[in-house]
Amino acid sequence: MGKRQKIVNYPKAFACGMLEDGGRVLFLVGKERYGKKRLALPFVEIWGRGDPVSELGAAFEEQTGIDGQVHEVVFEGRYNAGSRKYKKWIPLLVFRVSAKRMRCRPSSEFAGFKWVSLKGALEKEKKKELFLEKWVSALLRKMAYHPRT
Repeated sequence: MGKRQKIVNYPKAFACGMLEDGGRVLFLVGKERYGKKRLALPFVEIWGRGDPVSELGAAFEEQTGIDGQVHEVVFEGRYNAGSRKYKKWIPLLVFRVSAKRMRCRPSSEFAGFKWVSLKGALEKEKKKELFLEKWVSALLRKMAYHPRT
């Protein structure tokens, strides 16, 4: 008899919110892993038939402490929810978020926050001054090559 494979459930989609202010985007600073702090956008995994806009709105407020209004999708891509060996690609949606008050109070799962321009983030990552989550890095590179209208 061979090995039994365990059943892995994957989310239906991955949604993140991009709050812009004067050409800069809000990034959350993750807890330190392997001596490096990584930046990520506020995000939520969509399970089942949930509404991505309402789920992202609730997660955005919980993660950032900002009461934001979720608007249209500004970018669509793919996210590897599996591993390097067993890839499972799911849809990735980036929504534009607006807010009246931009004061950020990150939740305890994050170490802080940073306002960085998209191009500045890519340049700093190349110089190893800034460390982005892998999915954020790939997303920013795609967005740089396919600018929004």
